[in-house]
Parts: sequence; C-alpha cells; structure tokens
Amino acid sequence: MTDNATTPLQADNAAPIDQVIPSIPMPDWESLRAMPLVENQEPLLPLSLSPVITTYPAYYKMGVPNAMDECFVRRSVFDRLIEANRLLPEGLRLVVLDGWRPFIVQQYLFDTLNNLIQHAKPELSAEEQYAFARTLVSPPSADPVAPSPHLTGGSVDVTLSDTDGHLLDMGTLFDEASPLSWSAALEEQGDSCSNEEARTNRRILYNVMTAVGFTNLPSEWWHYDFGNQLWALNKGEPKAVYSATRPPGVERLWQRQLGLKPGV
Repeated sequence: MTDNATTPLQADNAAPIDQVIPSIPMPDWESLRAMPLVENQEPLLPLSLSPVITTYPAYYKMGVPNAMDECFVRRSVFDRLIEANRLLPEGLRLVVLDGWRPFIVQQYLFDTLNNLIQHAKPELSAEEQYAFARTLVSPPSADPVAPSPHLTGGSVDVTLSDTDGHLLDMGTLFDEASPLSWSAALEEQGDSCSNEEARTNRRILYNVMTAVGFTNLPSEWWHYDFGNQLWALNKGEPKAVYSATRPPGVERLWQRQLGLKPGV
C-alpha cells in the first residue's frame, strides 16, 4: 500500500461469499496505540453522491446530538465500498450507516453506554465496565497519534438490504449490546445456529468487505476499517495512513487560501 492509499483495488471476485467468518480476538489496545501513523491527506468524500451506495446516517436519524446527516469517508474507502457493492449477489445492496464521526458524538456515545453499563452491571469492576463498553464504542480520542477509528474517516458501519430497501436480518440490530453482535457469534453456534439466514447474511457482508481490503472489528458485525490503525494492526501493515480529520468547511478553505494555519 502506498502513502496515498490509492493503489488499484485487487478484489478477489472468485472469493466465496459463504466462507465462514473466523473467530478472532479483540485488538491489543496498547499495540494499537503504538501503531505508526503517517497521515496521507486523503480527502473525505460524501457517500450520498454515489449513485450505487445507499446511505442511512443512523445516529442522525436516531436524534443523537451533533450527529451528521451525511456519511463522509476517505476517498479510498469510498472506492472500496463501491467495489464491495458490486461483489454482492444480485438483489442485494450495501447500506452505510455511519462513516466519519465527530469527536463530540463519539464522546456522547461512549459516555452514554458506559453510564448504562454501570447501572445494568454493578457487579462488574470499573475496569470491567470500561472494557465491556469498549467492545461496542471506542473511547473518544482526538490524539493525532491514536485517534478514535471513526474520527479518521477510515471506519464504516454497514449492513445489507434488498433492492427495495428492506434491511436484511443480521441476527442483531446495529449497535445492539449483545454477545450475538460479535461477528462470528452465529458461527460459534455450529449446527445449532438459531438463525441461519442471519449467519448467511453476515458471511456475505464479511466476505465482500474483506475481499476489497477492509478489516472487521470482531465485536461488531457492522464495523469495518481501512487505512486507520485498526486496519493496519489487523492487516499487519507497517503503518496507518489515516489520522483524525474532519470534512472541509468554508473556514478551513479560507484559512488555506489566506495562508493561515488551521485554528488561527
């Protein structure tokens, strides 16, 4: 992978979409923070401009304060989502629920979940409650050397629908705080799987996304990464290329045109 993350897509079109989702552990967070990061300045793009990708900004629709009404992603993520959509079986399409996420939204989500866990699971220690919250929402961080994944524009939350817009059964809801939300949870049930349709749908999503270069967060069937530290760690890449960023705004545009540094 080059520093500008624009190498040609090399999706394996022959990869079986029904391949079993592997059971993998959560990332080692200290290793993640230590992953080298060299920002490549790739821009964020609005996914709603794509004629083939369906966007449904879930947090905005749910009324989460300060949530975006657009799904922004880095350019290489944009291109790979289009390719993943093309690999889907006829009659299915990719639905993007979230992309770049403001720091204030990340803070709200983590604090809200952590507070609920404290009330629902008082028997857990503070460290255990924090670790449980982390399986569903990353702690908010704008640290340029260890940013929250969604703050980089390299993370996307995705699901599947039919061509009429009916969401497919994935076994749990998006963001559901359940052990069944782990990507391989239905695989681990073996022949006693209670929802074979959902298991098949998860396999389809997992295999088309990984075929075009994404990695999956094992605790969330909907979460995929490219270019950020989670991706680099899971792929064995020497470095990540996406740090914290934000969509272009008129103030930043004028700052650049006037030769001022951001924040002046």
